[in-house]
Amino acid sequence: MKAKKLNVQEDDLRPEYDFDFPKAERGRYANRLKTEGSNLVRIEPELAKSFSDSASFNAALRTIIKFAQCSANLTQHSGTSGTKRRAA
Repeated sequence: MKAKKLNVQEDDLRPEYDFDFPKAERGRYANRLKTEGSNLVRIEPELAKSFSDSASFNAALRTIIKFAQCSANLTQHSGTSGTKRRAA
């Protein structure tokens, strides 16, 4: 398989941003993600369309979490308190 020849254009990259690709290390931070975890979550495209930005997504997620917590509390407290009532 032949490598494609790249068009060489004038290099307008600032010297401080010059990156030496042959010295690059592949997966340099991969182990950190495995051990420390990550806070990245992939949102399906059809769901992402419903939110204009990350703030609106976070607000919706917080609302769902509060609802779930309230629902769990209601479920826990809806049982009997340990005393049995007698039918009148």
